[in-house]
This record gives sequence, C-alpha cells and structure tokens, in this order.
Amino acid sequence: MASITRTAALDDVHAGDIRGALGTIPADDFAPRAGLSAKLKTLLAIVGPGLIVMCGDNDVGAFSTYGQAGQNYGTRLLWTLLLLIPVLYVNQEMVLRLGAVTGVGHARLIIERFGKSLGVLAVIYLLILNALTLVTEFIGITMAAGYLGVPKLAAVLLAAGVILAAAATGSFRRFERIAVVLCAGSLLLIPLFLVSHPTGAAMARGFAEPGLPGGPGQTVTVMLLIIGIVGTTVAPWQLFFQQSYVVDKRITPRFIRYEKVDLWIGIVIVVVGAAALMGATAAAFAGTAAAGHFTDATGLAHGIAAHAGRIAGVVFAVALLDAAIIGAFAVSLSTAYAAGDALGLKHSLHRGFRQAKGFYAIYAALIAVAAAIVLIPRAPLGLIIEGVQALAGVLLPAATVFLLMLCNDRAVLGPWVNSRRTNMFTSVVITVLIALSAVLTASVVFPGITGRQMVGIIGGCLTAAVAVGGWTLIRSLRAGSLADVDRSDRETWRMPPLNMLAKPVMSAGRKVTLTVLGSYMAIAMILVIVRIVQMALAS
Repeated sequence: MASITRTAALDDVHAGDIRGALGTIPADDFAPRAGLSAKLKTLLAIVGPGLIVMCGDNDVGAFSTYGQAGQNYGTRLLWTLLLLIPVLYVNQEMVLRLGAVTGVGHARLIIERFGKSLGVLAVIYLLILNALTLVTEFIGITMAAGYLGVPKLAAVLLAAGVILAAAATGSFRRFERIAVVLCAGSLLLIPLFLVSHPTGAAMARGFAEPGLPGGPGQTVTVMLLIIGIVGTTVAPWQLFFQQSYVVDKRITPRFIRYEKVDLWIGIVIVVVGAAALMGATAAAFAGTAAAGHFTDATGLAHGIAAHAGRIAGVVFAVALLDAAIIGAFAVSLSTAYAAGDALGLKHSLHRGFRQAKGFYAIYAALIAVAAAIVLIPRAPLGLIIEGVQALAGVLLPAATVFLLMLCNDRAVLGPWVNSRRTNMFTSVVITVLIALSAVLTASVVFPGITGRQMVGIIGGCLTAAVAVGGWTLIRSLRAGSLADVDRSDRETWRMPPLNMLAKPVMSAGRKVTLTVLGSYMAIAMILVIVRIVQMALAS
C-alpha cells in the first residue's frame, strides 16, 4: 500500500484507520476477505459515502417532483424511475473511484488539471447553487414543521443547530452515525406506501408502459416534469460531496468494490423510495378534485392524510423533514469541501472547529444564510426553487465533462482510467443529462418554449454528441490509447502528489473544449440570473 508521503492526500488526517458508522478497518489490515462474515464486516465499515449521497439526493426537491408526478399523473410516470438507475450510478461511480485513487477532492483536481480560472469559476458557481439549494431544504423543513404544528422559527433554529452540531464535533464516526440514522428514516416511505393502498396492477403498468400522459396540450408540462425527475437525481453538489467524503473516510482502491456496493444500496433506497412516494400520492389523489392540481409538499401531506388517515400525513411530514436535514448535511459539506480545496484550507470531519476554523466557518455561514432567507417575510421562495433547477442545469454539463476528462487522465487514475466500453456508455448517459439540463435552463430563460423546440434542443445536443463521440472514438482506435493500460496492480496504485504529475497536454481540442465550457457557464449563468430578476420584479 502506498504511504502518505507518496500520494496526493493533503495530510495525515486523510490516512489511517477507516472508522465508519458501522465498523472499523485498521490501516495495517491487509488480510484478504475470504469468508462471508469478513466481507460483511468490511462492507459495514465502508458503508456511508454512497448511502448518504443517494439519500441526500432524495431531498425536498425530489419529494416535490415525485409527489407532483403522482398527484397530477398517477402512476403513469413510474417508468421514468427506471431511467434513474444508470444515471445515478455512472457519475457517482466515477467520483468514488477518483476519491479512492487520488486521495484529493473534486474541486482540487479540477483546479490542478484544468487551470485555476476554470476551477475557481466552477467552485463559485457551486457555492451560489448550493446556497440556494440549501434554502430549498429549509423550505422543506418549515413545510414539514408547519404540518406537524411546530412554529416556523423554532423549527428552523432547531434544525440549523442539529445540522451544525452534528458536523462540528471533530469525530468523523459520530457524524456518519447521525447521517446513517437519518438515512434509515428514508425507509418511512415504505409504510406510507403500504397504508395508501395503491393497486399493484397500476404500479406494474406505470413501470411497463412508457408514455406522455395528459394529452397534446400538456406535452411541454409533462416533458419538463420528466426532465425534473431525471435531473433531480444528478446535481453538481453530489460529485463534489462523494469524492471528498470518500477521501475523508480514508477509503483506498483496495475497498472500491465495497464502496460500489454501498453506492448500489443507496441507489436501491432512492428508487424504491421514489416509487413508494409516487404510488402513495397517486392513490391519495385519484378521483379527487385536487388530482392534476399540485401545489406543494404541504398539499401532498394533507391529501395523503385525507386518504389514509392523520398518521399517514404525519409519517409523510416526518419523512420530508428527515429528507431535508439529510440534504442540508450533504449540500453544506459539499460546499465546505470544495471551498477548502480552492482556498487551501484544512478541511476534514476528523478535525474539530479549532483545527479547521475556515472549513467550519463556511459550513456554518451557509446554514445561517439559508435559515435567515427562509425566515424573511414574503421572501421569493418559489423563485429560489426555480432558480436552483436552472442553475443546476447550467453547472451540470461542465461538471460532467470535467468528470469524464478526469477519468481518462492516466496521470490521475493510472490503471483505474475508464475503459473504452465505460467511456462509450458514460458518454451516452452524460449526453442525455446535458441535453435535459439545456432544456431545463432554456425553459426558465425562455418560458414560452414549445414541445417542438424542446425536441429540437435535445436533438441538437445528441447530434453534436454523436459527431464529437465518433471523432473521439476514431482517434482512440487509431492511437490504441486504452489498449496498453496495465491494470494488474490496481489495488495498490495511488496517484502521486499533484506537483509530481506532468501537466496535461493542451491540445487544440482540449483548449476548445475548456473555452467552450467556461463561456457556456458564464453566459448561461448571466441569462438565468437576468431572467430570475425579471420574474422577481414582475411578481
């Protein structure tokens, strides 16, 4: 195993025993995992990064999106959840691999391999986006608290205190145990589903029969909702969070197989929870006057209570509160990790406040600002939610392209670089994500967009991707760039210190790609902000 002096890990805090919520793996434990019991104990110690990032993904925005689909269209959009599986896995598998192999955070890798200007720009955009996303989590907290009869001020202050206290203890294991308990709260959606009694036949048809419900007049609305369902599963903060969290947990390449299982556990929980929520809301609103008239999460709670009883409404509200707190944990940490990378701050949950003041100051400031905004009377919370979706659409294309380029950087990943097959599959998924994010952004900037124009944007993105992908494939086949990668020593290979790596070759294609990405982020960001300001002034 490579020692800390030979790797890019920031310092000795990021090396040592793996102290997870459910077990410990000593740093000097190199024994093979021969039996089922040994493998299970190892998995329990590793579980955490994938589980938390996926449960954090099922946050307030996801609750609203899945609930809207169930209330307005019944079970007829359940098939979209099957699309989530490859989308959820592809990007997160690449960042967990980057974290385990490199020992450094996502933001730091971007800065070092693509230049400080693009890296810092990406971190600034992430900071803005995450701050607004955090506001949506506190909106969910106030909605859940309001339904449960808890005063808004008390709920916000208590939630903010819990989120702050859980992270600032200086104990990684203590934080992860709290987070894992909250992740278990995601399972509340299963009894909610059972007491709502959706029909098995309707659920089966929803998964087996893809279609666009609502008729021709609602094509744009349905398409935007489908984009929301898929888009809410991949947010830029997830990439930055999981890579840094894997590093902070001290997971090395030797345990990547177990970390992938951890990720799959999280994916199963996300998809099952989404299906349960969509099925429960479909059953609750079927045949009622509120069917097809989604308002917000509070409306979902009242509808479920009217259908399945007061306890069911309480279970929904508690599940929403739980999801909001997990989301707030993950989004805040994602930002603090990224800012720590960009500013060179000591950042780790293994350190207490006194040892990492800058890291915790950023974490606390985000939470304080988000809580304060939610408490402002008549704050434009609806615009904030819409802005989050649009800004995520702006950053996601750049983030996914950066990710794919990093995973093909031999100096960074060595024997862990993507295979040609992985690149082809990943490129397809990323292309679809970019097309959907472009439509979502365009729908905010140009609210009069039509279904035909949406199809045109998606078609244009796919055509461009096929052209670029074909050109790249031909070049790689000619060069045999991936054929000679020696993957024999993968479990012991770690990336050397970043200052020892050869700088990436700035070919014409690479320069064009990075220039286009930077320009796209800047222009799209300005357009979205201008449009949101216009909407705020008009309201």
